[in-house]
Amino acid sequence: MKHILAINGSASDASSNQKLIDFLKTESEGYFRISVFDQLKSLPHFDPANATKNTPQPVLDFRQAIESADAVLICTPEYVFSLPSGLKNALEWCVATTVFSEKPLGIITASASGIQGHEELQRIMRTLMARFVPNTTLLIQGIKARFSPEGTIQDEATRLHLLNFLNAFRVFLQEEIHPES
Repeated sequence: MKHILAINGSASDASSNQKLIDFLKTESEGYFRISVFDQLKSLPHFDPANATKNTPQPVLDFRQAIESADAVLICTPEYVFSLPSGLKNALEWCVATTVFSEKPLGIITASASGIQGHEELQRIMRTLMARFVPNTTLLIQGIKARFSPEGTIQDEATRLHLLNFLNAFRVFLQEEIHPES
């Protein structure tokens, strides 16, 4: 069973992105073991002087979580047409490393609009040399309206998009292990 590290880019305690991660955890039981890194707030502000020496322990723990996972899933909103600052900070701590190099990646941007944040995250992750394909990225616009008051996905199209994303991610990971010759 593949271990997926899910990173919730939201700073909100009532995060729609966490609800999406919870849905994906339930739907992927049996072929993924998803653990969630939800400690972006605990990471210190990025300091290039400490990127490779005297690196704070929470950053080392974050990097180790990425390294030990078979793949990473980033599920994030867009804030002010960009990435949330906590997620950007976490990714900056990884630039001076190879922690994301060739790491299989899934990206979900779920926000009111999300277009610019989604594009920015893909650009950053290409720079960090993570491996993903169009089918392992998903943009969900108008996310708040996709949930019932109880917090379950009430929009059938969104539910199907998430299931298709999960299947594409599973196939992508299988191809990473057994690439076609």
